[in-house]
Amino acid sequence: MRLHDRRQAGRDLARQLSEFAGTRDCIVLALPRGGVPVGFEIARALGLPLDVFLVRKLGLPSNPEIAMGAVASGGLRVMNDDVVKACNIDEAAIEQVAEAEAIELKRRERIYRDGKAYPKVRDKTVIVVDDGVATGASLRAALKALRREGPKRLIAAIPVAPPCEDNDLPEADEVFCLMRPHPFYSVGLNYERFDQVPDAEVVRLLKEAGAFAPEPARGHADIIAGRLRPFATPLTGARGDYDALMVMAENARFVLIGEASHGTAEFYRRRAEITRRLIEEKGFMAVAVEADWPDAFTVNRYLKSDKVASAAEALSDFRRFPTWVWRNTEVRGFVDWLHDYNIRSRRGAVGFYGLDLYSLNSSIDAVVAYLESVDPEAAKRARSRYGCMTAYADPEAYGYMTGRAGDASCEDELAAQLRDLRQNTFAWLDHDGALDGEAFFSAEQNARLVKNAEVYYRAMFRGRPRSWNVRDTHMADTLDELADFLGEQQGRPARIVVWAHNSHIGDARATDMRRRGELNLGQLVRQRHPDESLLIGFSTYNGTVTAAEDWDRPHETKQVRDALAGSIEDILHRVGMPEFLLNLRDRPEVRHLLEEPRISRFIGVIYRPDTERQTHYYDVALPDEFDAVIHLDQTSALQPLPETRAWEPELHAGETYPTGL
Repeated sequence: MRLHDRRQAGRDLARQLSEFAGTRDCIVLALPRGGVPVGFEIARALGLPLDVFLVRKLGLPSNPEIAMGAVASGGLRVMNDDVVKACNIDEAAIEQVAEAEAIELKRRERIYRDGKAYPKVRDKTVIVVDDGVATGASLRAALKALRREGPKRLIAAIPVAPPCEDNDLPEADEVFCLMRPHPFYSVGLNYERFDQVPDAEVVRLLKEAGAFAPEPARGHADIIAGRLRPFATPLTGARGDYDALMVMAENARFVLIGEASHGTAEFYRRRAEITRRLIEEKGFMAVAVEADWPDAFTVNRYLKSDKVASAAEALSDFRRFPTWVWRNTEVRGFVDWLHDYNIRSRRGAVGFYGLDLYSLNSSIDAVVAYLESVDPEAAKRARSRYGCMTAYADPEAYGYMTGRAGDASCEDELAAQLRDLRQNTFAWLDHDGALDGEAFFSAEQNARLVKNAEVYYRAMFRGRPRSWNVRDTHMADTLDELADFLGEQQGRPARIVVWAHNSHIGDARATDMRRRGELNLGQLVRQRHPDESLLIGFSTYNGTVTAAEDWDRPHETKQVRDALAGSIEDILHRVGMPEFLLNLRDRPEVRHLLEEPRISRFIGVIYRPDTERQTHYYDVALPDEFDAVIHLDQTSALQPLPETRAWEPELHAGETYPTGL
């Protein structure tokens, strides 16, 4: 495995250094020239000041490649006494070499520092960064020189170094290194791109980094926030709050509305308000959510008055962890509204459907139950085929045994069952009665879900990108099939609102996900339906959230920390409005102000404030991720519904663990 380039190496190192994020009396010092792009990304991610510390190697007069010492910023000189003694180098020769290197060092100082004073490091934590070490001579010289200045703590941060059993940089209090390949040939061979860094690039990065320090970053964030303020639409609770979104959605067939956590009441409430207007004013005919098909279909039956008595009963099938995501007071209120709307509407009933694929066993039961009602012989065939899956204790066990232990997969049996359903479409459609084909369509979707879930659980043991992509591709395919079905059913192009986490509905190409080889629902919808989609994200600065401490643990109300300095949430907080909307798609001024990638917070069903920088932030280019964003400065925890049926502990964590997205 190789690093892509120095900038990416810096972003990866920043994750290891997350404990220093926003720390006062902490500074990043990069060794020019190669260490500056690495240090730039570390400083940006952690909200720390960046400066350079120049070191010039003092080579032997007879062999300049061998270091007899180094001269560093501020005139500090560090000598390797063993080399000097062994090679019998006299003081005059040392002075001659040192003088020449000092001239070059001063030349670079003039270019890089432009007359600025050297940073004070006494009693500070100093993170010294280079793009890698081979012999380590320059970095060790820098550390020795800095140690004389009395730092509180001296940290070395390097992307790549040779293997070492002992501490190869004893001058540092701690060493952070991304990789130590064996065999080690050179630093450059461990990068895909290792071009020389020109002086002009060093100067540019140092200038941009002036906004990274905790104090200056606030000024920089305030400047951006001040320029954003005229473009922010305040949300006051008035009927016209979302007029701008209605204009943006005029030609959209798919409006994807996110959430920055799975446990914030205001995200659900505002999302429902927007959805009501889309249904009433724009004729949207369905809500598709980040939930399993059979659980959501019980809600759909209630909305269409099909033997489900109340919203509470309709939501009762959501009984696996995390139950509160859909069994909560906000969703119950929206489902009741939808039910009443359908009673009085003349347009046709609005449906409620699930896009996710975790309900493998429930979907198997649903397919068999449907077939029992229309063709008992077909039900027997289905039981036989699905027996291949149900022979395992749980889906995770199946995934492990087929993905790692060599068991034969059930792929062929599940594909055969889906084909069998589709080949009997017309024979079984007559049994649907009042649901006008939805019962068959639901059975077909459950069969397709089982087939894709089988692929997903096998992919879990081949790495996160593969399983994540299976899941989000399934969601996008389900959305397309639902759109085709509803379009045929109602005789007009389907228009659907999607509810899911920001990480699913924001375009993955604008986030860290792209680097990891991951795609998502928002990206696929944009690619498949250009000019027919609208992606809306949410953010918050602080408040409370309903979340769990760990997977399969009870929910609790947790305090959401103030967003980190320099983050998207911090900038939006400084706009100074309690709630507002930003149009990112149609406002080039807003796009320009927010185009630089910044960290942004996400909270799934698990929230761990103590490791927040590492586990709940990622890099995003906001204007490319969403078409619009709604910022709610302070938010409150979602209120779960009381449990009316026995809670079923989840037998598998799935690839959403540990964040639960």
